[in-house]
Amino acid sequence: MATDVQLIGDALELPGGVRVTFVRTLRLPEEGTFPLPPGLGSFPLRWVADYPETVPAEWRERGGVMLPVYQREAMWLRFSAAAPAALRVGIGKVCAVSGKPWRDALDRKPQNYLALPRQPWLDGINSGTGTVRQFVAVPLGLGATVEGQVTGREEWGGVQLAVHPLTEAARAAWDAEQRARPPVARAGGPMPAMPAAYSAPAPAGGAPKRRAMGLGAGGTMRQEIVADTRPVTDYRPDPAARVFVHLASAAEWRTITGEPAPATPITAHAYAEHGLPWFDYYDADAADLPAAGTLAGVRPTGDWLADEGADPAPTKPLPVIQLGDKPVADGEW
Repeated sequence: MATDVQLIGDALELPGGVRVTFVRTLRLPEEGTFPLPPGLGSFPLRWVADYPETVPAEWRERGGVMLPVYQREAMWLRFSAAAPAALRVGIGKVCAVSGKPWRDALDRKPQNYLALPRQPWLDGINSGTGTVRQFVAVPLGLGATVEGQVTGREEWGGVQLAVHPLTEAARAAWDAEQRARPPVARAGGPMPAMPAAYSAPAPAGGAPKRRAMGLGAGGTMRQEIVADTRPVTDYRPDPAARVFVHLASAAEWRTITGEPAPATPITAHAYAEHGLPWFDYYDADAADLPAAGTLAGVRPTGDWLADEGADPAPTKPLPVIQLGDKPVADGEW
């Protein structure tokens, strides 16, 4: 159900003025807890329907869009919304917020959606109090994806999005009481210039080239998933639009589109060694959702794909830019 979905540059525009961008970032070490890593540009998006002769048959059936990603590359999702909306995010048809199977209905116990625009981004699965485990791309078939670990199967892969805007009555009430609020900023703005030492490395060789990719769990970072304070009945019960986001390996991206995939990002260790900034965000009025028990036990992708070399933790203090209200103390598809 992607009829009402538009592709604006490299962003998905969903009904209700909801915009979703897939952002490239640093892959965190799997030991320790880190601030929010920066954005290193957006992933390119293409309509599956524009490549009917080269995409897999199941992709044509599911429709949606696709993006290129390297094995064990990390990403985060950036959101904006013109009005309040509920956005459900699935990874391999497992809810990234609740850990429950994907379904069209909104749930509050446990909450299975993100409350926009209060939630400006999502960097990973809800697996700890005040923390998430980073989204990291891995091939299907190894059992390393969140989907494989939670369901015991790797059938879907990719990312699933569904948006529930406000009902007409709730939107009218919100319009009547709305007042201007300052925009929330993060690393999506201008980034510091990358030093020459940041030339992207060539992708690691020797790994099997696979067409289907899913998301596994990487390192841990501090991020709250906001508990919604709006009644769930304020949102439309059925999604206004759904879209399947397919993850193509870098090699398959070239085969399908004829375009080269972007170069791989630098490591977190190299980034930190150059003293470039990380980020923290705090909303004083927001409550954090509790950890999703199903997702808390998901194992990191390095348990399957540890053959790509060491991924050491940064050794220098991390310069953290505080965003939000105030600094956060450390502590049918």
